[in-house]
Amino acid sequence: MRGTAIEFRLRVVFMAAAITLGFWAPWIEAWGMGRRIPLLVWLALKLSRPGGMQFGTAIPLVIGTGALMAALGAALRIWGTAYLGTVKVNHMERKAGTVMAEGPYRYLRNPLYLGSWCMFAAMALLMPVSGAVFAIAVLTVFLLRLILGEEAFLASQLGEPYRAYLRAVPRLFPRLRPSLPSAGARPHWLLAVLAEINPIGVFVTLAFLSWSYDNLLMIKAIIVSFGVSLVVRALLPGERPAASLAE
Repeated sequence: MRGTAIEFRLRVVFMAAAITLGFWAPWIEAWGMGRRIPLLVWLALKLSRPGGMQFGTAIPLVIGTGALMAALGAALRIWGTAYLGTVKVNHMERKAGTVMAEGPYRYLRNPLYLGSWCMFAAMALLMPVSGAVFAIAVLTVFLLRLILGEEAFLASQLGEPYRAYLRAVPRLFPRLRPSLPSAGARPHWLLAVLAEINPIGVFVTLAFLSWSYDNLLMIKAIIVSFGVSLVVRALLPGERPAASLAE
């Protein structure tokens, strides 16, 4: 179940491929499996069945939920990157420095992966239903593989200090109150915001462009935000965080 070093190195490629297939859903035309209706509309129609709420109420509810999910994803990604550092977040190889127990890492061990999952769930609302189910299932398994692979790697490299961290901090469901004290590390907020343009773009798309009900426009906006994020990440300075934990 553990992800390999190759999966970690090519994680962006794998995730982009799963998302692309989710939007494309070629099996709809090829084998007649499902209809090309966005999950957002499908959920609103299900909620507005006879005896349920009005469609005019259901669609804003679904949009609002998706926007909140995207906001949570962006917030977790920015918060985690601000403390971990853009160098470690973007690195192609697993790295083990000292145990990171600052910022969101005092509440849960994998804020970046949880943030990514929330972002993917928000994006899935724009996919055909079958494509959304496919993408979320594949990405959930893939993220869990990455998490388990990294935890095994870090435990082997860092030893007992990291194992103590594993026992103190939950993997994905955050504690309401941290059990570890803060060491007073300084976050790099501006660099984190620049590095996380993609989840910010997904949030803006769901929060504002979804009210146009133009699915193609929203997909284009997400593609643009992803492209811009790749360019900006390539131009970011190679700052060195005080403590590091590859994720």
